[in-house]
Amino acid sequence: MYLIIFDVDGTLVDSQKTILQGLQVGFEAAGLPMPDRETALSIVGRSLDEAFLDLVGPEHQDKIPMMSNAYKQAKWSRRREGLDLDPLYPGAREAIIRLNARDDVLLGIATGKAMRGVTHMLDTHDLHGRFVTVQTADTSPSKPHPDMVLRAMAETGADRTRTIMIGDTGFDMAMAKAAGTHALGVAWGYHDHDRLSADGADKIIQTYAELDLALGELLDFDKETM
Repeated sequence: MYLIIFDVDGTLVDSQKTILQGLQVGFEAAGLPMPDRETALSIVGRSLDEAFLDLVGPEHQDKIPMMSNAYKQAKWSRRREGLDLDPLYPGAREAIIRLNARDDVLLGIATGKAMRGVTHMLDTHDLHGRFVTVQTADTSPSKPHPDMVLRAMAETGADRTRTIMIGDTGFDMAMAKAAGTHALGVAWGYHDHDRLSADGADKIIQTYAELDLALGELLDFDKETM
């Protein structure tokens, strides 16, 4: 079996608007200035506490629990009001359905989100039942630690050579390389081409239309089952 693991934010869904809203609430709660957009989005993919630590530095480490709690409370409030809806990127749903239909493919998720956030995403886009393994910040260290990928492989019995991590950040690429798997970068997310390449991307695609060809090259898919 092939194991294809997707990141969520910046890879499956365009969540920059809601992430920035949550970060703004966190910085306001701590009385600290919000960083510029590029800096703020550079931490996407990290677990929440680590993301805030990256942004504020160790001198404000004592404020991180307050900031993370404010972020979470704002997210939960918006979801209850039906406002926290991140759209899928073009082609993402079709790619998931197409790959899920193959007898030789297992799909997984590895994300800095909590399981609550993943469940909300699956609910919003009617994707339940498509992913056989879901790894989140609730049970694993933050990316780029390889634990999420290693857990996914252990749960599915997949071999490293037949496993690939698909993500939009250098954290995803470095995580995949640390786990000994293939790493496929996507160009529509939060880190640029140079960052993805520097952190270990084996290949970078520009749109989901290029996904099948890239998987074929990196995993040597049996073309008859494509």
